[in-house]
Amino acid sequence: MSKKVLIVDDAAFMRMMIKDILAKNGYEVIGEAENGIEAVEKFDELKPDLVTMDITMPEKDGIAAVKEIKSKDPNAKIIMCSAMGQQAMVIDAIQAGAKDFIVKPFQPERVLEAVSKAIE
Repeated sequence: MSKKVLIVDDAAFMRMMIKDILAKNGYEVIGEAENGIEAVEKFDELKPDLVTMDITMPEKDGIAAVKEIKSKDPNAKIIMCSAMGQQAMVIDAIQAGAKDFIVKPFQPERVLEAVSKAIE
């Protein structure tokens, strides 16, 4: 059975890139969200096996969304996505409960490695 993934990023292009990498490798993308508020709503609604979460987004950032999701579901598996140079934010994200992080621009091998590690 394919693992279900929710992709959260305010940039449609980035969502499309991750979706493409995951779909080609047997993962099922069951939803997308553009900000942290949508991310929490979709997580509750769709119950994905994994969430890829951008850090910098409007309305509610990825770190706040991770904290909210983890408070509802301590077993939630979340991988953060960040642009280069956001190391401090990545540390915050891991402390908030993220399993791993991937850096933009996405390298397909790294995305798949992080996803399979988080899900297994």
